[in-house]
Amino acid sequence: MRQTALSSRAAAAEIISLVLYHGQSLATLLPEYQGQIKAQDMPLLQELCFGICRVLPRLESITKILLNKPLKGKTRIVHCLLLVGLYQILYTRIPPHAAVDEVVNATKMVKMPSFRALVNGVLRRFLREQAAILAIVDQRWQTLHPEWLVNRLKQDYPNQWRDIIDANNTKPPMWLRVNPHKASVQSYLTTLAQHNIPAQCGEPDGAIRLAHPCAVDRLPHFADGVVSVQDCHAQWAALLLGAQDNEHILDACAAPGGKTTHILALAPHANVTALDIEPNRLTRVKENLARMGQTANVICGDATKPAQWLDNDMYFDRILLDAPCSATGVIRRHPDIKWLRQAQDIPALVELQLAILTALWDKLKVGGTLLYATCSLLKAENSQQIAAFLQRTPDAKLTRVFDENESAVGWQFLPEINGGDGFYYAKLIKTMI
Repeated sequence: MRQTALSSRAAAAEIISLVLYHGQSLATLLPEYQGQIKAQDMPLLQELCFGICRVLPRLESITKILLNKPLKGKTRIVHCLLLVGLYQILYTRIPPHAAVDEVVNATKMVKMPSFRALVNGVLRRFLREQAAILAIVDQRWQTLHPEWLVNRLKQDYPNQWRDIIDANNTKPPMWLRVNPHKASVQSYLTTLAQHNIPAQCGEPDGAIRLAHPCAVDRLPHFADGVVSVQDCHAQWAALLLGAQDNEHILDACAAPGGKTTHILALAPHANVTALDIEPNRLTRVKENLARMGQTANVICGDATKPAQWLDNDMYFDRILLDAPCSATGVIRRHPDIKWLRQAQDIPALVELQLAILTALWDKLKVGGTLLYATCSLLKAENSQQIAAFLQRTPDAKLTRVFDENESAVGWQFLPEINGGDGFYYAKLIKTMI
């Protein structure tokens, strides 16, 4: 731990460097840096990190014009400081000269004081020539996505790929799920209005969208389990699963626990097992269960190897498999995914999904339901994955979840501006052979 607190600009530069050059995620890094900056600077740090990842190609195009030669090796942290400065100038209300001064001062904190003049000169040149530079950079429509992903989206969604990209490039709305045992949607909307938090109801039943995202500690009765934060399309998982009281339910890959708590809200007397392979992530599951006043059997285990954590004679009535995936459906919520995920990652994810699906299918009772879910947009992980599984699994039957075409394999939600994220669902029933 450092002796003195970092500035939000220095912290942002370090975090962006770790994302771009070391493959670490914002979800991991931001909590680690929380104790290294002043509490009041945390919102700005989050805005800088998420924002830079969201518009990275535009910022990189600007630096190519401003720098005579690229900054490499240890000096890449200076490059990241420039990204911080450019983002502040273009996308925040911070006065430009103040933004420049703060980034210049941050060169000392990231141990690059000799680059103070370069950072100052580059950013002040941008202030002078901003219109001309942006005219060059913005002369063509930018997707702000890696080329491999754009090509996959074009292939899978020839008529919708631009809408998907536009939605991905927006800031996500904040959705809540009301606990029906503690409040109704209308009563909680009234409570929000009393706290000057404008909101409106949405779909499915129980979903509320805030007009403006806010910290959870500002949400009335959040600590008492009255509401949870959960995207509206993610809320369909527990509803489609259809858990009943006294059934044995498995929530596989359960962290951070939003779907587990929703299952128990709908079937409070179900016997729910929440499984995840990451012990640190299971801490969040336990915290969410405690906040909601619910109980589940929380297990750390590998979903591809049920024999390691489950008795041989134990079978489930229903299984929710929220499979590990590319997370390409939640890019606007986690914009670093665009730069962390690579095209070569997809085949390995498809293989892992199949391994989990096959292993858990063996632990499903005849007549039972397995709901396969991902937060991916890629058909290789979704409809193509399930179509291949159905072909090789004679006791698996696909049942429609909405009014999709008879030829459709599952249901794909696409990300929507002011709506939900990208989610895929396929509901499988285990039949007698």
